[in-house]
Amino acid sequence: MSSVQMDPPGTTLGSRGLGLSLLVIATAQLMLVLDDTIANIAPPSIQRELAVSATTLPWIINAYILVFGGLLLFGGRVGDLFGRRRVFRAGLGVFIFASLFGGLGLNAEMLIGARALQGLGAALTAPNALALIATNFPVGKSRNSAMAVYGAMSALGITIGVLLGGVLTGTLGWRWVFFINIPIGLVVLAGSRVLAEGERNTGKLDTPGAITGTGAVVALTYGITHAAEHGWGNAVTLGSFGTALVLTLLFLVLQMRGTSPMLPLGLFQDRNRWGSYATMLFVGAGLMGTFYLLALYLQQVLGFDPLWAGVASLPFSAGIILGAGISSKLVERLAPRLVAGPGLLLGALGMLWLSTLAVDSTYAAHVMPALFLISFGLGMAAVVTTLTAVHGVAEDQAGVASALVNMAQQIGAALGLAVFTTLAVSATNRQMPDAPGALLEGIARGEAAVISSAARALTYGYTMAFLVGAGLLLLAAIIAVVAVTTRRTQGTAVPGDGA
Repeated sequence: MSSVQMDPPGTTLGSRGLGLSLLVIATAQLMLVLDDTIANIAPPSIQRELAVSATTLPWIINAYILVFGGLLLFGGRVGDLFGRRRVFRAGLGVFIFASLFGGLGLNAEMLIGARALQGLGAALTAPNALALIATNFPVGKSRNSAMAVYGAMSALGITIGVLLGGVLTGTLGWRWVFFINIPIGLVVLAGSRVLAEGERNTGKLDTPGAITGTGAVVALTYGITHAAEHGWGNAVTLGSFGTALVLTLLFLVLQMRGTSPMLPLGLFQDRNRWGSYATMLFVGAGLMGTFYLLALYLQQVLGFDPLWAGVASLPFSAGIILGAGISSKLVERLAPRLVAGPGLLLGALGMLWLSTLAVDSTYAAHVMPALFLISFGLGMAAVVTTLTAVHGVAEDQAGVASALVNMAQQIGAALGLAVFTTLAVSATNRQMPDAPGALLEGIARGEAAVISSAARALTYGYTMAFLVGAGLLLLAAIIAVVAVTTRRTQGTAVPGDGA
């Protein structure tokens, strides 16, 4: 794929300017990912105060996921056309306003609208935050380190979201799950003035492509989230997947025929790039699926309360941070697949370790080391695949390429959550139908035999899901090694490559 040779804009900034730029981008990413999980603790409190029905309650969570995932490609393309810093700042403004709107929410409809608006702000901000790393940091050590910090913030956001959501909901009230974003967002917005804008590119927004592409991703994500609750054979689930397929085909036709496509299909001509996107899909699935099921195991089987379950997840963040930091150094000397492949194998081994969990397993000897191994391996793979996905992309396509990385991870997260949950529930039901309900009844009545049987059934379901997860990460390692064949490291700029 041809691209225009240029000097990375980041080379004009001093080390202090680069440090401030990284702080702004990393904090923005932390805030956006944090909102993926911070609201997960609040629904019971929201339901009690606002009398929200059980069928409506999940939409307070899903509205953010659907809009965020669906509009990522649109947000990346808008940044390419109208300036990444400008769109980044606009997205932050929308996100801050939506957080205020949600904190003042008077009913379920207002909260769902606020979460959807947060998703719009996140979709404008996230791909341009990643693209701004390419705009502000020169190829090599500087960019590798920035990408490691970016990846670490993604992991911290997941864990801190659960912890902070529990603390805020239990002390100040559920409204502060929204209000907390306002001071953080305002600080990031003020600091974003230090970011280099980069060149604004010519072209126009592909409106038909934006509509069909967004619709396809929303339909796919909705189908996946619906499958987690109602099954893969449900009529609505199948209808969503069918709609996603039709819209995807229409989107591809429009992109092939358009003069200014929203998604330049030439991005996929490079096997290293599509291999990186495919790998990131599995990384997102592994991260979210593991985190969700392990949180349930800690609370339902080992008896942790929600806050301590969040604290027990901290090794997850530690592993991601360490893995991201080490891989950012290794990729300067080794081919990407020699870092990503072993990382995914470590993740698969950790998942295999979790598949041996029992009712009487201990956190310190069994859960913590396996959790750390998974997160360390996925942290290694995530940084390398992200670097490879955006490396050598022409300046006018950096936003779209970055959006695809975010979109692959977001869809992977939704897919991992649905697949892992479905596998766990199916396996559990074979041992004991409605084991969670039986466990609660057993605890309430003090029936030790029922509690023991339900805990064994739940553990069996979780371990079966982790076993399949190990196979998925092994498949991801194979894809990374086979598809990402470039020998080029990220250590130096290569003539002919874009920023």
